Amino acid sequence: MAKRLLVAYGLWALGGPLGLHHIYLGRDSHALLWMLTLGGFGGGWLWDFWHLPGWVAAANGAGAPGDRGRTVLALSPLRLAGQVTVGTYFGLVAALGLPWMPALLAQPLAVGLGVQLVSSVGDQTAEAPSILATAFLASLLFQGRMLAVLPTSLAASIAAQRHRRYKPHGTPRRRLAARLYHLGLACLAFATPLACRGLCGAVGVLGTLLALLRAATELLLLPLRAIWLLAEVLGFAGGSPAWEHGASFEPSSWSERRQRAYEVLGLPAGSSAEDVHRSYRELVKIWHPDHNRHRAEEAERRFIELQEAYGELAGPRR
Repeated sequence: MAKRLLVAYGLWALGGPLGLHHIYLGRDSHALLWMLTLGGFGGGWLWDFWHLPGWVAAANGAGAPGDRGRTVLALSPLRLAGQVTVGTYFGLVAALGLPWMPALLAQPLAVGLGVQLVSSVGDQTAEAPSILATAFLASLLFQGRMLAVLPTSLAASIAAQRHRRYKPHGTPRRRLAARLYHLGLACLAFATPLACRGLCGAVGVLGTLLALLRAATELLLLPLRAIWLLAEVLGFAGGSPAWEHGASFEPSSWSERRQRAYEVLGLPAGSSAEDVHRSYRELVKIWHPDHNRHRAEEAERRFIELQEAYGELAGPRR
């Protein structure tokens, strides 16, 4: 199906940074590069405007067949600059998105793939094994440090320039669905590590914001708490109910407290001091925590109630 220049320009205007016009013209490597760099960081997308007529003609088979027999120049400054830039960009993305992977593995692999992607733009390509081997050797010399991304990318780009060649002529074109599937997988593989790292960073930032919010709230409430504490000290405000009713058996009024104390000791109200002392001694032996290890919590609670009840009834007499 013949490609139309007007359609190519329309796709360039609507989705140029995402490489839609390159997908339309069958330039999948160029489209993937534009997807991962947002149109060559914006500048490449604008540069495409003047090249669209030639690309449309090439997609329609109007290119000169003799060009394929021409020797590829040993060095292409524009492509070399793109290889170094994209290789460095991929290396930095790998360092940020894959911190758990050894730098000697992730960094040269990402740099080599970025250089190879730029090398495959258009009708040219390069030998991927040579590019990756050069990237790994250069990264090994710099021990995988962050500053090694640029020299590694430069070395891999020079290797790509030395092994440039044209793509095989007459390669059958795959269906659009298969092409989009492979492009989607490549974009997913590139974006997933960054998305995970961004999500972890967002969770950390959210936790920090919540901690700062709690600290600010405590700071704002500090004067109110100081005023309330001062009022309690001066007797203008009552204590906290939790402080007033710390004991589980202790009611608010004095008579009710004594009545509850008699009930805890198992005595009728108004029993003598001897009965209080005798009942306390007997119940303490029964509910002592050392004698009730199989029900330690209940024994401890009852033991504390007995202590407080005896203190309530025998304290004034003592």
